[in-house]
Amino acid sequence: MSVAKKDYKRITTKSLIDMKSNGEKISMLTSYDYTMAKIVDSAGVDVILVGDSASNVMAGHETTLPITLDQMIYHASSVVRACERALVVVDLPFGSYQSDSKEALRSSIRIMKESGGHAVKLEGGSEIKDSIKKILNAGIPVMGHLGLTPQSIYKFGTYTVRAKEEAEAEKLLEDAKMLEKLGCFALVLEKIPAALAEKVAKSISIPVIGIGAGGGVDGQVLVIHDMLGMNNEFSPRFLRRYLDLYDQMTKAIGQYVTDVKSQDFPNANEQY
Repeated sequence: MSVAKKDYKRITTKSLIDMKSNGEKISMLTSYDYTMAKIVDSAGVDVILVGDSASNVMAGHETTLPITLDQMIYHASSVVRACERALVVVDLPFGSYQSDSKEALRSSIRIMKESGGHAVKLEGGSEIKDSIKKILNAGIPVMGHLGLTPQSIYKFGTYTVRAKEEAEAEKLLEDAKMLEKLGCFALVLEKIPAALAEKVAKSISIPVIGIGAGGGVDGQVLVIHDMLGMNNEFSPRFLRRYLDLYDQMTKAIGQYVTDVKSQDFPNANEQY
């Protein structure tokens, strides 16, 4: 059943909780630079995630692990300057919060002060409980992330669906309830069975945003480069491509090269 959208001039963490209460689905996309974020924000996306996926799509790394805190702050700063409506959530990169809670707090403070971001996102459950508590106690909003956690790829050894077995599914549900109890304002569930994701969403009062977690959650997130078809090598089941920019951009650039070589560009009307 469709629900009438409330006109939010500025999305806050409270807005997202209200959306869940009102049955309005939450839209979330990644952005990493000013120009793209300006377009995404203008299009009405509720949450912009400055994801550590920048390590993959912006820097060409195989995993999200290499990106640094300084680089995340740079990307987040660019995005924040573009946004007038969306809530901007910034990933804490690998190595900036796992070792101890004090480092997690320092990293989060740097992101909030230096980038102007509105919240941080951390991967993990009970194992990072102390870090989450410390960040929340400092007044910094936290979004959780459970299921497939890409920063732990070498632990898992694969990007396959998580929590298919009963024990892992039970732990995930327990961790979700723990994150809610600690005070997280929302939770991302990545690549888990749709039935489990729906169960989690119904078990907690905070919004659950899915990526490869089915339609029974409170919102969806995709990587902007994937949904626009800029990346033609990544084709998971959960991805819907809304454009084929790889093909369109390749053709446009090829035409530009042809026009320059043939001296068609610039023509008489394109010079002073």
